[in-house]
Amino acid sequence: MTDTERCPVDDLATDYDIFDPDYVRDPVPAWTELRGTCPIAHTERYGGSWLPTRYEDVQAMAKMVPELSSISPIVINLPDDLIGDDHEGYNAAAPISADPPIQTWTRRLLLPHFTPKAIEPLRGYTEQLCHELIDRFVDDGGCDGAVDYAQQIPPRLIARKLGVDESMVDQFIEWVRGALELGLQDPELRVRCRNAIRGFFRSEIADRRTNPKDDLITALLNSEIDGEPIPEAMVVGMCNLQLVAGIDTTWSSIGSAIWHFAGHADDRRRMAEADDTLWDTAIEELLRVYSPVTMARDAIEDVEFGGVTFAKGDKILMNFPGANHDPEAFDDPDTVILDRQRNRHIAFGSGIHRCAGSNLARMEMEISLKVWFSRIPEFTLGDPDAVTWAGGQVRGPRTLPITFG
Repeated sequence: MTDTERCPVDDLATDYDIFDPDYVRDPVPAWTELRGTCPIAHTERYGGSWLPTRYEDVQAMAKMVPELSSISPIVINLPDDLIGDDHEGYNAAAPISADPPIQTWTRRLLLPHFTPKAIEPLRGYTEQLCHELIDRFVDDGGCDGAVDYAQQIPPRLIARKLGVDESMVDQFIEWVRGALELGLQDPELRVRCRNAIRGFFRSEIADRRTNPKDDLITALLNSEIDGEPIPEAMVVGMCNLQLVAGIDTTWSSIGSAIWHFAGHADDRRRMAEADDTLWDTAIEELLRVYSPVTMARDAIEDVEFGGVTFAKGDKILMNFPGANHDPEAFDDPDTVILDRQRNRHIAFGSGIHRCAGSNLARMEMEISLKVWFSRIPEFTLGDPDAVTWAGGQVRGPRTLPITFG
């Protein structure tokens, strides 16, 4: 369905549309309306789903495992005729796409690779990368802050972490957008990109068996569970997670931050002179206000919650972004307060499925923004009407014209 063919939304409570252009550009008004009238909304669009909007509810639902299963974390299911024999199942992107006990041991294997100590060696590379990217456009008087900068950073970090060729960056971007953004309304594209990603990692795994490296793929191949090597399908799934969860999410956060500062001169000037203390709180606040990720859960049985019934098979959207705008949890929730002190946001999720790569994402945001401000302290939106946003699974700017000075 195209935008011109899209049926208008008459009642958010019973017919919300996460791909409606107005919702994609700014979903906050919809969350505010629903929170006051129908805090857990429902729609039949895209196969049907539920949308909670309150912080307390989203927190509670995130902990309802396995009643609300994480095995299918995509907001829209694939049609049966496209799933085929190669169904992703539990190994799609473990641990996010798994419930205990599989979720438990896959997360345990990944966490040591994403501790602050483990990602520290990447800081110098990240800083150098950011400077090199800015060198390409700093003398041009402007750039596309999304395409030329934010979008370029996470794929290279993930490639280095996985030990794969950084020349694959453009291909990674195409695959991830196909799987998480464009493919949500084009199931055949989503399947093609999903299969391409999995095929790529099968090839990389075969290479590591004969040519091991000091990288995450080799480390996973050398890991064991109950004295046995991890099944290859699980290694593929865990590598897939790094790509689909570690690229679009972080570049969306970086791009949203640049968009904010380009349109809010007082905040921009304040950050240009900021010390580390303000940077720490500012990054957390930007993560809260512009939380990019909405995951999904599937009810494996009838579940009563908050005055509604999730029937077996229903999909519930884990609306972490909406929860982070709840006035019951945050004072003045729709305003960026750079030095906000109390900030228990859930931009990285909540419960046992909380993002394992949050330390890496924070480091990428910190360095990418600090380097940007050190090189380009004065900048504005070149054309606010030309900014475009991705919606659905991950929300962030995709076209972001920036003018320097």
